[in-house]
Amino acid sequence: MLKKTIFATLIAVLMLTTGCSKEKQNTEANELKPTNKYVLTSTDDNNFTFVKKGNGFVLEGSEDKILIFDIFATWCPPCQKAAQHMGALQKKYKDKIVVFGVSIEDNLNNQQLKEFKKMYHADYNILNSNLNRVLADKIVATLNMGNRYPIPVVVLYKNGKYITHYVGSVEEEFVQSDIEQALKQ
Repeated sequence: MLKKTIFATLIAVLMLTTGCSKEKQNTEANELKPTNKYVLTSTDDNNFTFVKKGNGFVLEGSEDKILIFDIFATWCPPCQKAAQHMGALQKKYKDKIVVFGVSIEDNLNNQQLKEFKKMYHADYNILNSNLNRVLADKIVATLNMGNRYPIPVVVLYKNGKYITHYVGSVEEEFVQSDIEQALKQ
């Protein structure tokens, strides 16, 4: 009986102490290291690199353009309306701005996002990467909105500097006015 008790105790101790290996902990720590560079893939399989600079972001290779992030979900009616506005603005200012849709939904496939683009005339790049939520959260963190934020959130940057942001439904004319002001600077 004493041998069985010692053996059971030994097994229990081994199970408790080998549950998490140091190798796994180091891997997770590496994944959580802070970074200022985010490489995400669009629905068209193009890679884009966003660099955090101060309180803003720039798109590598397009630092001189106004960068607009549209943080959204496909099921959200105000997001659907914002997509139409952002698509129209991308067409109007095609050489001066670059708009990126960042879905906060997990496990969307490219086809679902392409259908969203077509239905709501979201004629701009929509990112579909496992880093979407990470990028969206980093953007929103610079706005001090907390971990649970409303959508859509549309944020404008120029040369890595924050211009303005909108939460919820906003008229296209307001965004256009802020784009015009930023282009004069």
